Amino acid sequence: MHGEYKVPGGKLVVVDVEVRDGALRDVRVAGDFFLEPDEALLDIDRALEGADADLTAPDLATRIDAALPEGTVMFGFSSEAVGIAVRRALAQATDWHHYDWQLIHDGPQPPALHMALDEVLTAEVAAGRRPPTLRVWEWESPAVVIGSFQSLRNEVDMPAAERHGMTVVRRISGGGAMFVEPQSTITYSLYVPDSLVQGLSFADSYAYLDDWVLAALGDMGVKAWYQPLNDIATEAGKIAGAAQKRMVGENGAVLHHVTMAYDMDADKMLEVLRIGKEKLSDKGTKSAKKRVDPLRRQTGLPRPAVIERMIESFRGRYGLREGSVTAEERARAEELAAVKFSSPEWTARVP
Repeated sequence: MHGEYKVPGGKLVVVDVEVRDGALRDVRVAGDFFLEPDEALLDIDRALEGADADLTAPDLATRIDAALPEGTVMFGFSSEAVGIAVRRALAQATDWHHYDWQLIHDGPQPPALHMALDEVLTAEVAAGRRPPTLRVWEWESPAVVIGSFQSLRNEVDMPAAERHGMTVVRRISGGGAMFVEPQSTITYSLYVPDSLVQGLSFADSYAYLDDWVLAALGDMGVKAWYQPLNDIATEAGKIAGAAQKRMVGENGAVLHHVTMAYDMDADKMLEVLRIGKEKLSDKGTKSAKKRVDPLRRQTGLPRPAVIERMIESFRGRYGLREGSVTAEERARAEELAAVKFSSPEWTARVP
């Protein structure tokens, strides 16, 4: 069995392993990481040899740490990264390069239709009728998008939203509220088979699925990192937030979507969103204005140029061909947008 794990912002870890009588056998760890002393690689292999095949990644990391000589330096990876690569090998996880990725980047769509497209396209990937897909959104109108489990009245000042012409919709993933103005926001979704994230914890899958965008930002001069659980941050402040929805079953799929602040009217955002002191306290800041630092200021690039560079970065890493929403997918999404995502029952399902 073969498993690979690219450490977000770090190096690739590769594990080849067999399982006999419930134990790991013939373990071989490799990768483009740095390790001193050289002999420590054999210590890692020996630490994993004979381990229970049901051990978690942290448990495997504990075995490795106990076996490494004092003063060992691991650069670009960690003991837990090796454990994750083992778990991915045992789960027969797939890799980004195993797929023929498709890009969807259509014209502006209404907020409710965006919500519906996420549900429909994830289901299509789960059913095997659509290849893994990157969809870059364009917004037809300003919106507030609340998480699946958020209270509408606790999160949104509805009179303020109406005053500013903002549509309020609820998405199918969890997480916090998104404040969206069409030319100030960059949003994208990944629709992937669950085999791509096999062997990863829920938390690890966030950073794994957005490692490519950190590289794209770096190419634009923005040093960014993942801030658990679901923020992309820089020294100047948060620039993006992610959310996920998993469709389980025999052929599952993962929806992973991210909203990035290209520009922002912070005063308007504070009028519309009810951002409480409790939410700010765990971010180490007293002001919501200081939590988000738009990409326009950090890159100096027009919004379309930022999007194009992100797309080209993805294409350069994994390949990406032009695609579109099929007629059948659009018909189902338009129906869902009308009967579900535009309905008061769904939007206020948590009042």
